[in-house]
Amino acid sequence: MAKPDGAGAVDVSSERTAAASAGEHKALHRRWIDAYNDRDEAGEAEVRASEYVAHAPGEPEPLRDEAWRAMIGSYVDGMPDLVITIEDLIAEGDFTASRNTFSGTHTGEFQGLPPSNRRITFSGLEFNRLVDGKVVEHWFQIDQPALFKQFGLVVIPGPRLLIRILVQRLRRLPGALLEKRPSR
Repeated sequence: MAKPDGAGAVDVSSERTAAASAGEHKALHRRWIDAYNDRDEAGEAEVRASEYVAHAPGEPEPLRDEAWRAMIGSYVDGMPDLVITIEDLIAEGDFTASRNTFSGTHTGEFQGLPPSNRRITFSGLEFNRLVDGKVVEHWFQIDQPALFKQFGLVVIPGPRLLIRILVQRLRRLPGALLEKRPSR
């Protein structure tokens, strides 16, 4: 929002700077995705700051550069033609966020699974914090149940949840043997 200065003039420079920064941040985000799609490791490294860390689902600690490359490498090994398509991209302040579609063919081993030669498509979200034109922090989530379902796998809930689900379904049966307890 433009603010009047003391003499009544409107200062639009901060608006232009914010818009330019948002555009630059989006361009950086796209450059990183394009470098990944091109398997341009040098291009990807150029976008990441030296202090880069990634926050990956299921990982107890942030991934530093080497661990990040190993994790990404497992996707490329399993689906060498994997491509990320940016569906939506926004930039605000020092952050970018995108909704992505991943698609590729499972022709290599992926996380212990032998090649299925199936075409795989799944969605994901990613957020990046940028400083001085580089990504310093990266967060992402992918739709793992959809991914594993396409490999022919089913995610089974843990024992406590499984028991609850089974009991709930048994209670729905006509004349169920299980007594219904009053709601709390």
